[in-house]
Amino acid sequence: MAKLAKRTAAARAAFEGKDNITVEEAVKLIKSAASAKFDETLEIAMNLGVDPRHADQMVRGVVQLPNGTGKVVRVAVFARGAKADEAKAAGADIVGAEDLMETIQSGKIEFDRCIATPDMMPLVGRLGKILGPRNLMPNPKVGTVTMDVKAAVEAAKGGEVQFKVEKAGVIHGGIGKVSFTEEALAQNVRAFVEAVSKAKPAGAKGTYLKKVSLSSTMGPGVSLDLASATAN
Repeated sequence: MAKLAKRTAAARAAFEGKDNITVEEAVKLIKSAASAKFDETLEIAMNLGVDPRHADQMVRGVVQLPNGTGKVVRVAVFARGAKADEAKAAGADIVGAEDLMETIQSGKIEFDRCIATPDMMPLVGRLGKILGPRNLMPNPKVGTVTMDVKAAVEAAKGGEVQFKVEKAGVIHGGIGKVSFTEEALAQNVRAFVEAVSKAKPAGAKGTYLKKVSLSSTMGPGVSLDLASATAN
């Protein structure tokens, strides 16, 4: 416990007085301070000037990170016949219909992304109370309700990240591993920020992008200079 506290104190000292720095500076700082025994995730938090309680201020979308997430994504697909075969060939981990629905209803959820063909949505709709709170419900707006099952599975496996604003107007996301190069992480940061910026809803008034912060799984956070985060 004392060792952990010492490590945490050292990390916080390294971050002290270093807010509003460039993406490159933040990534370098986070990489140098990461000391966990596992490969920590680089996490981003974006504070937006929206009130998601209003439908016209909901922010959600998807972004294909240029350097992937470094995470193994388990994909479940609701499909039948040829589309089920297509999903399996594309690398889906679980493929099914009523049998998959029953597995989920039993409380067994062993996947990180759920994809469905449009004809399966009446079946999938019964799982809304289970999948919805976990942000796993297939949605055509983010490409997870589609007939192009192959592309959807490959995108999910290849570093695609979904985002959705939370009640407080904050978006969180894991955008790479600390073991990535500084350049790769910086590219992922800017790709994510750009995608959220482009998803600005028509109902958003005033300042949309208020604050962007980065941290590692076990480390303290640091805020970014917004001009640097949005530069491409």
